[in-house]
Amino acid sequence: MIIKTKLLHLFLFACILGSTFTSYAQHISPLEGRWDLEMEFKGRTVPSWLEIRHSGTATLIGRFVFAFGSARPIAEVETYGDNKFTFSIPNQWEPKGSDMIFHGELVGGKLTGTMIYTDGSIANWTGVKAPDLVYTENPKWDKPIEVFNGKDVSGWHVDGEKNQWVVKDGILSSPESGSNLITDEKFKDFKLHVEFRYPKGSNSGIYLRGRYEVQIVDSEGLEPLDIYLGGIYGFLEPNENASKPAGEWQTYDITLVGRRVTVVLNGKTVICDATIPGITGGALDSKEGEPGPFMIQGDHGPIEYKSFVVTPLKK
Repeated sequence: MIIKTKLLHLFLFACILGSTFTSYAQHISPLEGRWDLEMEFKGRTVPSWLEIRHSGTATLIGRFVFAFGSARPIAEVETYGDNKFTFSIPNQWEPKGSDMIFHGELVGGKLTGTMIYTDGSIANWTGVKAPDLVYTENPKWDKPIEVFNGKDVSGWHVDGEKNQWVVKDGILSSPESGSNLITDEKFKDFKLHVEFRYPKGSNSGIYLRGRYEVQIVDSEGLEPLDIYLGGIYGFLEPNENASKPAGEWQTYDITLVGRRVTVVLNGKTVICDATIPGITGGALDSKEGEPGPFMIQGDHGPIEYKSFVVTPLKK
């Protein structure tokens, strides 16, 4: 009798569990997932990123990355009609005004919609599902490439009119705010070794594939956050603050294969084989399935480099 009772309890538990999974499956919306966006904003095409997922069985929430700033939480994505949706987010670095309001629709597997900006202007945008990026187990590496030759900026170009980058005594430096510096060559999966230095209070960053910013900022002694040195800006925070004082040379050793990244700061592994969800603010584009360049941020504070070595995955 006891055995039969236990079997009955197990059967009922399995039924309840199965019913719960069925309920969740029934509430999964075709809007859910990560989306790479392109937005026609202020006369140019800017990359953005959107994540929509369910919370509980009936509520949709998410995150949004604009052309600048960090990933912003979406408290609720409201749906209506056939795969139409709307949400709003408060301004971050934008001019003061109203919240940013988004309207979108899923048609033929793609998103299309509008954004009402903080000043009331309207921008059109489109989106495609972010691709699955292949992760290679036990990757075999090719020969290291000295991307910075220690003499000049051959193999690099700026993304603006002002070129403040100079090379002196084997050191590449941006002494003042100006243009970002971008490699001519594009890379897919790689290991990166850089040696860098910044003055007190400065702020910069390195964009992997031109899309994912590894933060560089004077943050010694602060609690580890994704917006501080060692973090993937707005997404992944380091497990400890391994920063040295401003004015000292520091090192990054970064491995990126697919979406999985490992960050070693000054010899300490601060992010270990973690997944980067999507592009970060300031990305060059949102074409995540394609190789991309390295971009050094030069539009913030002063920064110096004396080594920039890339070891690509062997083809």
